Amino acid sequence: MSYVTDIPAASPEEAASHFMHRLSVETDCADVHHAISQQEQDFVLLHVVGSPEAFARRHLPGALHLPHSQMTPERMAQWPADTLFVVYCAGPHCNGADRAALKLARMGLAVKIMLGGITGWEDEGFTFARGEGADAG
Repeated sequence: MSYVTDIPAASPEEAASHFMHRLSVETDCADVHHAISQQEQDFVLLHVVGSPEAFARRHLPGALHLPHSQMTPERMAQWPADTLFVVYCAGPHCNGADRAALKLARMGLAVKIMLGGITGWEDEGFTFARGEGADAG
């Protein structure tokens, strides 16, 4: 018996429920890129860490720079209540997206984390935007 089979697999129903839950709170770089490149972006993409200078050097196309430390109910009220926010940070070594997602969810807002962050976007070979034009401030 291997470590793989040492613990029995979940039932198909349990597995479906688990993966549906994960997909309800996560998305990935490829899905975000596809939505942006096909003009199907039906969410607000937030770059939730770093300085304005770091954002200007490199961020995802169409992203707004809104660090999680600056998210307030008043600031988030600029979007309709049913807006889906997709948050990302530097990458797997960073928990800024988790902090932002938690903050937004506690405000009663719909949110998903883009897995991989900037590191994942770069690993996929997707193009970055530059400049300050997409600042939410």
